[in-house]
Amino acid sequence: MSAPRLTFIGAGNMASSIIGGLVSKGFSPKRITASDPLEATLERLKSVAPVRTTTDNLQAIADADVVVLAVKPQAMKAVLEPLAATLRQKRPLIISIAAGIEIRSIEHWLGGALPIVRCMPNTPALVQVGATGLYANAAVSDAQRQQADNILRAVGVALWVEKETQLDAVTAVSGSGPAYFFLVMEAMQTAGERLGLPADVARTLTLQTALGAAQMAVSSDVDAAELRRRVTSPNGTTERAIAAFEEGGLRDLFQRALQACNDRSEELARELGAD
Repeated sequence: MSAPRLTFIGAGNMASSIIGGLVSKGFSPKRITASDPLEATLERLKSVAPVRTTTDNLQAIADADVVVLAVKPQAMKAVLEPLAATLRQKRPLIISIAAGIEIRSIEHWLGGALPIVRCMPNTPALVQVGATGLYANAAVSDAQRQQADNILRAVGVALWVEKETQLDAVTAVSGSGPAYFFLVMEAMQTAGERLGLPADVARTLTLQTALGAAQMAVSSDVDAAELRRRVTSPNGTTERAIAAFEEGGLRDLFQRALQACNDRSEELARELGAD
């Protein structure tokens, strides 16, 4: 069976990263089309991979097996409605990477129950170490699920959830998660500087420590709690720092933060959804 013909509606950073990941893993750029209203955006994409490009969305989806919706959530309705008749006729797999747009809204704007996968990637996909949660509606076949899985795995790990509402939790954990770690890095670097380290030294130590800790956690056969225990010697320096975090309510703070993110994701679905 030949590889599917892919069309990306929207050629911004996330679309470019997915396309770059696919091509780097052997997917032929000749089977990828990208559409975007800005010629400059399409030119930047061509520097990533020599895919076909157009500013005409209808032309882009004419022979697509898979259509990836990579437009801003606020633009989704306006982008989809002119494509509805063609998509209903062709019935390609539709993959939406737009945050906050529920499948029922996409179905409403397209006027039918087409095969749709909604997913929530995160920004590390830009360097092919992303984490993506996916949910498929009932119209998606097993083969189409595999297609979606293959596409998102080109830029990192891809995990399926059983309920669409769980994508709000995915948003809270991994979708917005990189910002949490950036904040921790920022705070650690500032603290290091206040302890007397030069800014460049504090930055390098912080970033390398974050990278090393993540790689250890990914490659280890034990969970993060056990890894923490292993580096926390009784009455040592690390134990004193961990105690300060615990006394400051760090765990409760993270719970409140992720709950707030989850709640905002639910709100956006209501604000951006079908009328």
